Amino acid sequence: MTTDQTLAFAILGATLVLFVWARWRYDVVAVLALLAVVLTGLVPPTEALVGFSHPAVVTVAAVLIISRGLQNAGLVDVVVKAVAPLRGRENLQIAAQCLVIAVLSSFMNNVGALALMLPVALRNAYRDGYPPAKSLMPLAFASLLGGLTTLIGTPPNIIIATFRARELGQPFGMFDFTPVGVAVAAAGLVFLVLVGWRLLPIAGRRGEAEKAFEIDGYITEAQVGDDSKAAGMTIAELEELTESEVSVVGLIRNDDRRLVPTGFVRIRAGDILVLRGDADALESAIAGAKLVLVGEQDKASELLRSKDVDLVEAVVSPGSMLIGRTPSSMRLRLIHGVNLLALARQGQQMRERLSQVRFRSGDVLLLQGPAERMPEILATLQCLPLAERTLGIGRQRRLVFAGGLFALAVVLVVAGILPVHIAFIAAAAGFVVADVVKPTEIYTTIDWPVIVLLAALFPVGSALETTGGAALVADGVLRMTEGLGVVWVLLVVLVGTMFISDVINNNATAVLMAPIAATVATRLNVSADPFLMAVAIGASCAFLTPIGHQSNTLVMEPAGYRFGDYWRVGLPLEVVIAAVALPMILLVWPP
Repeated sequence: MTTDQTLAFAILGATLVLFVWARWRYDVVAVLALLAVVLTGLVPPTEALVGFSHPAVVTVAAVLIISRGLQNAGLVDVVVKAVAPLRGRENLQIAAQCLVIAVLSSFMNNVGALALMLPVALRNAYRDGYPPAKSLMPLAFASLLGGLTTLIGTPPNIIIATFRARELGQPFGMFDFTPVGVAVAAAGLVFLVLVGWRLLPIAGRRGEAEKAFEIDGYITEAQVGDDSKAAGMTIAELEELTESEVSVVGLIRNDDRRLVPTGFVRIRAGDILVLRGDADALESAIAGAKLVLVGEQDKASELLRSKDVDLVEAVVSPGSMLIGRTPSSMRLRLIHGVNLLALARQGQQMRERLSQVRFRSGDVLLLQGPAERMPEILATLQCLPLAERTLGIGRQRRLVFAGGLFALAVVLVVAGILPVHIAFIAAAAGFVVADVVKPTEIYTTIDWPVIVLLAALFPVGSALETTGGAALVADGVLRMTEGLGVVWVLLVVLVGTMFISDVINNNATAVLMAPIAATVATRLNVSADPFLMAVAIGASCAFLTPIGHQSNTLVMEPAGYRFGDYWRVGLPLEVVIAAVALPMILLVWPP
């Protein structure tokens, strides 16, 4: 082993350890690895940043923008309407949701497709009374399976296609992944729908979804008497008196009913206050402020709506500003003009005092606020509404335009008129010019950590190849499988890629395994295509851990999964995938 090879393996080994350790985010680790190969002379400084202009990196960024455009155009409304007839039939709902997200993931980013379907799946679970855990892992896994079917379905496919273009002069086409990908995805979906969710230890529990927001017991009306301590106070002062455990969500003065009143409103004798809090807090506040109970408590929730004020259920999306913070610290009414009336987590309504609960991704909130401004408020808070929406004529036209522009880009790629990165940049630009994606959304839509990861790792992968490190690994694989034949070597590459992808980012896996797979094929004097296809399949089949893919991570908190829950479903799923993928690869891409 030469000095350069020793350095390359040392850097690669340290990189893998840091990926698994997860002390630093994967893009930071990738940049450290890039700096290491440059400073040790394995990669010339002039080539250190070539990854940022790599067609695969540019294509991934363009696909992310297109995904946002399709969401903005109203794709979620079409999805909601598609699964609406299955209300009350949870197994059919799960099957439909998995099928829909697999189709969506074929043409848009996996994580984007999951973010689109997550509120739909949560709403269905809460409405029909089954725990979110039953549907969210199958949904996340289905998003990965769908990505296997086209060139743009997942970044590893794009990486493998561009690697083939560099090595063989011709990339994989848009639908070259389809025959193998569709067979694998179909087998995986059948497993998930019929067997997979049954392997979860929490799948059999019934949630309280059908009664997730019983707020009548937490809402009451109390009148301010002449001798009440509340008379003369502002609403904010009264809430401070109760240490924020009771909120004033409405005020009735004569014939004037104010919902979501500001904290600066001064309370007068004779006012009727609509209070929200748990039983103990309400009792303490009413006694402490010398208020008088009025009205019927079980009818109090009817006071929370008006023609201008609405109640909205929304899920806290990944990356929301709410995550890790409490309602008190967020000052939701003062800053955003909404009241938090209830919070449900993993199918159960939180019974503890809301003011000190720390928000988590996947929490479902019941918010009271101005009806016209609620979409804007939810967007600011990065929460996704759970309510069904109707697709208006204006949005239908936007969706037809966006879908048509995207289809045109696909046709141009399939016909060989434009390379994929140019066609999709043009489509993304068309979305921006047509105001389907606003200019301010472009940079928030692109997953910059993934872009930096890819751009930084391409030179690292090149260093492994140019130093002969990839050849050494390939020789090791061949020694291990000596005398077993091409089929067994292909199986080792496929399964080995799967297991690596379970512990490090799937994009990093594709970058590192592609040169090794190609070298193995060269040593065997066979076509590289089946080996590259095995890497593409294996890199996107990260089902054993929540860290193998972002989709797995996103559903962990909303469903309440534990780290060990993933392998229960993921291990047999990977066995099914290997059993289907190997013969399909040999059939479609013979060595």
